[in-house]
Amino acid sequence: MRHRYIGVLAAGHLFTDINLSAVSALLPFLMEKHGIGYAAAAGLMFAMSMASSIAQPLFGHFSDRLSKPWLMPAGILLAGLGITFTGIMPKYWLIFLAVAVSGIGVAAFHPEAARLANAVSGEKKATGISIFSVGGNAGFAVGPMFTTYSLLIWGLRGTLILIVPAVIMVIVIMRYLSHFGAYQANPTKKGSDSVVTVEDEWNPFARLTGIIACRSIIFYGLNTFIPLYWIRVLNQSKAAGGTALTILFSAGVVGTLIGGRLADHYGYRKTIQGGLAILIFFSVLFVLSENVVLTTLLLIPIGLAHSAGYSPTVVLGQKYLPSRIGFASGVTLGLAVSIGGLAAPLLGWLADHYGLRAVFVVTAGLPILATAIAFTLPNPKIDEKK
Repeated sequence: MRHRYIGVLAAGHLFTDINLSAVSALLPFLMEKHGIGYAAAAGLMFAMSMASSIAQPLFGHFSDRLSKPWLMPAGILLAGLGITFTGIMPKYWLIFLAVAVSGIGVAAFHPEAARLANAVSGEKKATGISIFSVGGNAGFAVGPMFTTYSLLIWGLRGTLILIVPAVIMVIVIMRYLSHFGAYQANPTKKGSDSVVTVEDEWNPFARLTGIIACRSIIFYGLNTFIPLYWIRVLNQSKAAGGTALTILFSAGVVGTLIGGRLADHYGYRKTIQGGLAILIFFSVLFVLSENVVLTTLLLIPIGLAHSAGYSPTVVLGQKYLPSRIGFASGVTLGLAVSIGGLAAPLLGWLADHYGLRAVFVVTAGLPILATAIAFTLPNPKIDEKK
């Protein structure tokens, strides 16, 4: 495993996904200034997700055909610029457009970065992908706190500060582009997972995508509505709402690392199944809890269980489609943080009509469906050939 390269890719992942988590932290401030409702607020998550969902597989397909490492710094910069302008736009449709531009930047980064992470991870792919994935989780953990306090100090114009980490990471990753060039997509490269003698397994990959969709809706439900739940239902401050997200995603960082190591030792499928089964239990407790302290503590096991299957899902998808690793990464890694956004307006409608607690009833039920699907997944044929 090339640890330095994995570290750079993970850092890029962090600075990209800061922009994703910034949107959820922005919502209370945007709702207050522009007078928008839950559904309109969730629509901004939809904008990020729609742009990313459409573009992500396209970038992944492009990565499989002709690797372009420069997509990574370009994506980071575009994602940062979009969020930077979100806070200063005067009208909702302009805010919507800025968020969508950021989503395209996110889409440009993920497939190429995940393909490279697979290439430099050697035999311990789940561990390598977990380290790379932790960068994204860390971005979600840091983003809400960083964004919330920036806005508390400077108001919505505080989003201008978000361009700074993006520019810094672009400068860093540009220095490594020549190194990553050695891992250009090449079907004849020795040791590459592109050298396969088995066909792509689209049926299991489709089932895996179903699990991803469930996990993504859960993720977006938590990411979008936890700050609002803390403020409107638990009667806590805006800062407490941002802190709650940070706790959830910090636990996710740990869960991702643990999940990667468990997957390398016990298998990808078992790790995915176990994490989802545990998530069912703690999600139900979260819905039933009315105590602020207990509800806050429950964010820790929820974050751990939800993220445990993150890197095993990415690697399993790459193994199901060994000749289309970039495309598989675009779906399993990229769409994992965008499919759920497509359902965000529906969750917002539920919140508007039935209260915020209804959203978390949905997020508690989806792990049951995902767990059932997970037990139908077969071992990848490429592993049977080794």
